[in-house]
Amino acid sequence: MTTITTYSESETAAAGRELAATLSAGDVVLLYGDLGAGKTQFVKGIAVGAGAIYAIVRGGKLFFGRQKLQLEPSTKVIFTETAIVLSGQEIQYEELFYRKSDAVKLEAAMVELCDRCYWDVSVKLTQSRLQIGEDVMNPEEVPYMEATTGQLTLPREAMGLGDVKFMAAIGAFLGWPAVVFSIGVSSMIGTVVGLTLIALKKHERTGRMPYGPFITVAAVIWMFGGYKLWEMMWPK
Repeated sequence: MTTITTYSESETAAAGRELAATLSAGDVVLLYGDLGAGKTQFVKGIAVGAGAIYAIVRGGKLFFGRQKLQLEPSTKVIFTETAIVLSGQEIQYEELFYRKSDAVKLEAAMVELCDRCYWDVSVKLTQSRLQIGEDVMNPEEVPYMEATTGQLTLPREAMGLGDVKFMAAIGAFLGWPAVVFSIGVSSMIGTVVGLTLIALKKHERTGRMPYGPFITVAAVIWMFGGYKLWEMMWPK
């Protein structure tokens, strides 16, 4: 059993933010105590902490949740039962469809199914729905489809839920300031590494890059002196 003692409203709210970083969907928090014990401030801290993490995930999805691929004119894109095949490379559906709202979109010069063809139509594919022009069908009933297009829009995650859980663990052990610090520093490190690899032609501009290692480096920086920079910028 862990006991946390606070001596001010701000400390109680901070404890709530730290707890929020460790919570998962379905968790129940029971609060009890006398009037004025600090329950309201504690709940405020939980709301701020949980809201910050949620805002990061949703904001990243809103601004960076789509990847537009500019293709050569008349590029053939193949949709199988389990993946999209593009230029000989397979992109598994499980890597694209994290949410029901995630969709693959394209404007096709031609779409070819096993039993019919379409010309100059819009195509939208989600987990449970395939729309070609005005026709709507169940993707499970379309085992194979070929589309000719010059552009493809894919859903993507700016930050995976694994990264969010990792940050929650950082918050639980190092405190909420470490989470904010790690987000900022890991983003800067990732940007420098990514641009360097692209400049050296070691990584594609549209390729995926794991974010977890950068979070780890940022957390280590925090433990070995980063917190001092935080205290200088925001003294207690």
